Amino acid sequence: MKKNISIFILLVVLLISTGCSGKSDSKNGSENNTTGGTELNIAHNAAPPTLDWHATGATSTRDITMLIYETLVTVDSDFQPVPMLAETIDESEDGRTYTFHLREGIKFHNGEEMIAEDVVASMERWMEKSDIAGQIFDHATWEEDGDYTVILTLEEPSSLTLDTIATTKQAPAIMPKEILDDAPVEGVDEYIGTGPYQFDEWKHDQYIRLTKYDEYAPLDKESDGWSGKKEALVEDIYFHFVSDTATRVAGVQTGEYDFGYDIPFDMYDQLTNDPDLNTFIASPANAVVKFNTKEGIGNDVDFRSIVNTALDYEAIMAAAFPHEDAYELTNSYMDKQIINWASDAGSEYYNINDPEKAEQMLKDYGYNGEPFRILTTRDYDYVYNISVVLNEQLNNIGINSSLEVYDWPTVVEMTGNDSELGSWDVTVSGSSMVSIPPQLISLSSSWAGGVNDSYILDMMNAIEFEPDLETAKELWEELQQYAWEEYLPTLQIGSFGKLYISRSKVSDIDTLVGPIFWNVSIGE
Repeated sequence: MKKNISIFILLVVLLISTGCSGKSDSKNGSENNTTGGTELNIAHNAAPPTLDWHATGATSTRDITMLIYETLVTVDSDFQPVPMLAETIDESEDGRTYTFHLREGIKFHNGEEMIAEDVVASMERWMEKSDIAGQIFDHATWEEDGDYTVILTLEEPSSLTLDTIATTKQAPAIMPKEILDDAPVEGVDEYIGTGPYQFDEWKHDQYIRLTKYDEYAPLDKESDGWSGKKEALVEDIYFHFVSDTATRVAGVQTGEYDFGYDIPFDMYDQLTNDPDLNTFIASPANAVVKFNTKEGIGNDVDFRSIVNTALDYEAIMAAAFPHEDAYELTNSYMDKQIINWASDAGSEYYNINDPEKAEQMLKDYGYNGEPFRILTTRDYDYVYNISVVLNEQLNNIGINSSLEVYDWPTVVEMTGNDSELGSWDVTVSGSSMVSIPPQLISLSSSWAGGVNDSYILDMMNAIEFEPDLETAKELWEELQQYAWEEYLPTLQIGSFGKLYISRSKVSDIDTLVGPIFWNVSIGE
């Protein structure tokens, strides 16, 4: 006997995101004239390392590919999993089998209809490539049952299955089977999906152009987060790669660009008071310092403990986000709005800020001036500013640290699964909000040197397959305590929002984990 879940029952994880409503912080532009504009020019701070969404959780990839690709299941504004390319979903009584009934007549950008073989090929490749899929999908199988039905069979049941498939982090984008079959080893190089916009041109280091897909079939449901109705209301979207912050801001102010990413918070008051602009603060993320736990001096937990003891987390966050509304000091790996998983476990090891003690620990450690390399980028201002203060604080206690500065795609490559890892000891990044602990890339076994600790990996596995929510929450409390007290693969410096700006003539921009550009129009 099966139970229909086309309207989903509340899953184990309830994520309520601050800023999810997507209204601009000061003005939402909803009363603007929405006729006339056919081209949306966006100033992005970083080029994506790839547009192969299966292969990376990079934010810059997500920001663009969410317009090109769609998934079987996506999330609404409360991060509830809801159908997208699936019409309905049935779950077996034992929780091991999910039957996805596909929407019929959905066209890929190459004109071919999406059918079950495309979904199976896409989901199998996502399971192979993804850092997000986790243990749930180990030994899982996807099978076709005719052209419009796909069956997922799990080895063990998990209440987190649909939530994982609906991830916004490294999404299981549905692509044509022939594209996946012909993809080179380094990744997909034909970007064909079912979304409201199709890939047109990539002029490297300059821009990516997307164009309206005229055959797109929107859902007849109210738009809500990443779910519901999507309309391409402008003909062309250009993502221009503008690494210099001042150039992005000036470009939006003068009208060269309609929207700007990653604006520094020290300009927040000025920009909010500009009648020609709208300001937006997107959902929070964590500022992360991740050690290389495979090799080098960062591989030693005693040395990691010295670093953690020395740091003044508030000074680091204040330097990166110079506005009181921009950040919050918290040691929780999961955002505080995620009511099932937010935790202060391990808080006694957070923001110790005792450089004198750290200096003594360094002497006792027998440190001999070995280089300590901080891998960073100027493409994200907050990443670079955190790195500068981190470097200064470590130098002050006698650690021979230095900055290794690259563009963001190079940083992603150097911290990737296939990198040699030997050219850095710690890296700085942002960890975007996720809905369940097993999706935390900062505690995964693969990203940036990985977490090479059997206890952490075993506990994550237990959380994934624990049928009782309260027990799973207790397991997570134990795991976060262990991560802070015993292993320290990552330092959660604090949480922050990201600031964006647009011209006031741009209407109906929504945000979830970042800006959403379907259903957006431009007035005259």
